Amino acid sequence: MNRERLFRVPMVVRQRSLLADVIILLVLAVVLYLGVRLALDTPAIIQGPEISHDLAALPYYTLLSLGRMLAAYLLSLTFSISYGYLAAHNPRAERWLMPILDILQSVPILSFLPIVLLSLIAILPQGLAIELASIILIFTSQAWNLTFSFYQSMTTIPSEYREAAAVFRFSRWLRFKNVELPFANVGLIWNSMMSWAGGWFFLMAAEIFTLGDRDFRLPGLGAFLQTAANEGDTSNLLIGIGVLVLVIILLDQFVWRPLLAWAERFKVSQVESEIPATSWFLDSLSQSRLAHFIGQQLNRLSKQLDRVFSRQPEMIPSLESAEPAPKRTWRSWIVPAMVGVVIAYGAFRALELFLTLPVAIWPQIALGAGATFLRVVIALLIALAWTIPVGVLIGTNARAAALLQPVVQITASVPATALFPVLLLGLVGLPGGANLAAILLMLLGTQWYLLFNIIAGASAIPQDLQFTSALLRVRGWRRWRVLILPALFPYIVTGLITASGGAWNASIVAEYTHFGGQTSQVTGLGALITSATAKGDYALLLASTLTMIVMVVLINRLVWRRLYHLAEVRFRMDQ
Repeated sequence: MNRERLFRVPMVVRQRSLLADVIILLVLAVVLYLGVRLALDTPAIIQGPEISHDLAALPYYTLLSLGRMLAAYLLSLTFSISYGYLAAHNPRAERWLMPILDILQSVPILSFLPIVLLSLIAILPQGLAIELASIILIFTSQAWNLTFSFYQSMTTIPSEYREAAAVFRFSRWLRFKNVELPFANVGLIWNSMMSWAGGWFFLMAAEIFTLGDRDFRLPGLGAFLQTAANEGDTSNLLIGIGVLVLVIILLDQFVWRPLLAWAERFKVSQVESEIPATSWFLDSLSQSRLAHFIGQQLNRLSKQLDRVFSRQPEMIPSLESAEPAPKRTWRSWIVPAMVGVVIAYGAFRALELFLTLPVAIWPQIALGAGATFLRVVIALLIALAWTIPVGVLIGTNARAAALLQPVVQITASVPATALFPVLLLGLVGLPGGANLAAILLMLLGTQWYLLFNIIAGASAIPQDLQFTSALLRVRGWRRWRVLILPALFPYIVTGLITASGGAWNASIVAEYTHFGGQTSQVTGLGALITSATAKGDYALLLASTLTMIVMVVLINRLVWRRLYHLAEVRFRMDQ
């Protein structure tokens, strides 16, 4: 198969994909417009809760924050598995689901937060609306990388696994339980760690969010830290940060490390790893009578589910054996036509809002898009330069993983915005210091998506392939070129997609910052979005946000989707 064929996409597929992108963008513009209209009807002044910085409130606030994170994660995991499964198994649905996912992960959710909050408050009780908005915000930081990881795993399952499932006539449920989910486990676990690390940043942003005289703060760890800082209570501030670090360490020891050790059994390899991942907590559970009893009950439940969902065997669907779709009658077009009319009307009203913008603002938006794109590229190149060697070291060396994994987990979980004032103070006096600080903050907010995906890819390299390369004395750069980089390629693509979306999102806080009574602003789309939010200029906010979304979708279409296709065709882990 030559290179030109690998990158060539059928004309019909391209046209349908383009149509899906246009329709989804129109729907998104209508939704944004409706959110803006609802936001205009909310009260000008909203009273927030009293936030205490007393240590007695810290345990309760920590539990509230963990509850929001857990709720968002469970929602994200359920969404990711369902969405990725449907996209991987239904080619017709995939033509719509993957463009939707591309657009959703490119949405700068920090610019949507005011619209989401104000629109929810217009239709729901204030407390419930703010809680839902915070969970939605955290969900958007956790779901996309999980979904891309699961979809990538589903589309790169070794062919012999699929053939075995077909030979044994596995039902759809048994195929999912015994083949697909186990193969995706390693990537899901590492991306779950990334989701929690990224979720802390958005949790802090949600718990301390205010908009002029509207106070949307929530009792929680983030609000505690902000209140302690505003009150000059340095001791309680440091204790709050210590509690955050302690929670991250406990999660690593009691959740993530046991899951990684448990997932060793699902690696695609014909021999065991020389130094497998271990967990003292998992070893303790294996000797616990209570854990053994719970395991027996779960096995019984699993067998009952097998009986319920495996009554009729189903073969793996294929495009070649699919029956032609029945012709649609005029009645089947009624609902799509009505939806099209609603979308057209909403798009017309959104266009009216655009026309209120002065013509001179559009060149500024175009210049800002180019400047932000350049910063995103620089941040991704820097991230690739260090995450590939470090990720391979952690993923292939259990001793290095035992030392570096907790450090990476803690460092990734520290909100990047907390370091931005330090970066500004250190770089503001240098030529281009504000631009350099913006790139560094974007790097801090996106590099972890790449690192965790690369670690997952490196840890999934079959041990027998590593032994074979060592036996054949494949070393140095040749080993990287023949074994490591091809095995990592699908994971690098997944990491780049989510890191790219994260970099565009991070530009909103990186390019426009208010600190110490002064405003630091550089040219960029993120700066336009943030300044429009601060001024309440919803027309500029809508135009800048949609421009950013279109930019990211174009990049996904022209670059990432082609690389995904290459990963599916050429870099499958077939043995």
